[in-house]
This record gives sequence, C-alpha cells and structure tokens, in this order.
Amino acid sequence: MKSFNTSRSRQSGFTLVEIAIVLVIIGLLLGGVLKGQELIENSKTKAIVNDMKAIQAAYNGYIDRYKAIPGDETAATMLARGWAGTAGAPAGTAGNGVLNITAAQTFTSGAAATEAAAYWRGLRASGLLAGDPTVVAVAALPRHASGGLLGVTSDPAGIYGQSGTFVCAAGLSTKQAAAIDALVDGALPATNIGNNVGTLRAATNAANPLAPANAAPAALAYNETTTTTPWTVCMRI
Repeated sequence: MKSFNTSRSRQSGFTLVEIAIVLVIIGLLLGGVLKGQELIENSKTKAIVNDMKAIQAAYNGYIDRYKAIPGDETAATMLARGWAGTAGAPAGTAGNGVLNITAAQTFTSGAAATEAAAYWRGLRASGLLAGDPTVVAVAALPRHASGGLLGVTSDPAGIYGQSGTFVCAAGLSTKQAAAIDALVDGALPATNIGNNVGTLRAATNAANPLAPANAAPAALAYNETTTTTPWTVCMRI
C-alpha cells in the first residue's frame, strides 16, 4: 500500500493576513495616484492664474513704458517704433485713452483694424508678451495651461456687471473655475457660489469659448456633478 505525503493534502491559498496586506498595498497605491492627480490639477490651476496675471503685468508694463494703453495707439505711432506690419487702433478711436474691445471680440481678437488686434500686436511687438505680432484673429490669442483661449475685453457696456478692462480664460472645468475663483477672490462661501461676486466673475454655457456678457452672471454654485459645461472666468486687470 502506497503512503501519501500529508503536506500535499494541505489546502493552498492566501491567509487573511496576506489578503489584508495586499488590500492595504492596493489602497496605498490608489491613494498615491489620486493624490498625484490632485497635485497636477492644482498645479495646472495655479498656472492658469499665472497666465492671466502675465497678461495683466504686460498691460501695466506697456502703460508704464510707453505712457499709452496697448491697442489704443495709431498705426503711425507703432510703426515709428519699428514694429513693421503692426496695425494700430482704427481711425477715430486711437489715442483717446480708452481701450475698446467688445465682449464679442474677447476670444476672436477681431479684424486687423480693431483695437483687439492692436492690443495683442502691441504687447508682442514690445516684447512684453511672447508671440508673433503680425498674427491676427483667433490665432493671435494665447492659450492657458489647460489649453483654452485667453482674451482681453474692455466693453463700454461693462463685463459681467463690472466696468474696466478684464483678462478672461475660457474652456475651464467647474473644478478649475472654482479653484481660480478661490485663488483670486479668496475662499468661497458655504454655498460654493462665488461666480457673481468679487473681482473675478464667471459663467458657464455649452459654448466654448464662451464670450463674456455685459450683465452680471446668475448666481450658480460650482457643482461638478450638476454643471458639466465649460466656464469662462474674467479677472479685472
């Protein structure tokens, strides 16, 4: 009669301790991935704000250097600086001390004869902003860290219920818009509504890019679950 090795009769498999260790390791790995994604998203949001502030700084730097508003100078003035091919503001509005870029022109830059086009050409030709000063229309607009368009507007009718000149960022997620609002204006209230108060205003719509409106946006909580359309945020320069 054959004898059997009793060790072969033992049931193989993982013990509860081993399973628990594996689950802990998986949990740590998932936590690390999620934390890494959060850090990347936070870094991207801060970069978008920095992109907006770079345009703000270029605008103020231009005024400090040339004692004039970028986009509000004549073609002759700009050409005299050696900026070949750079069109200035249209006749009748150049040099009047008022930048006129309508809300509708925020993300189009307009034709070559508008102050919108002259604005970007002036900043780039002066070296205060990187890029080709001869490019016009949408191609002239810079893009922020998340890939959406950046634009500037100074509509006589105001932007989102405020007067002045604004730099706007389009194509943002709800999470990004909320984070940018908090970075610019401080912590959001308990309602998570901050899009219609403070120096930064925001609105959302299916359009992308969404041009800002003249009227103040309706109050809307930054809710990632219920609001999935792109946002446009505008910060006063």
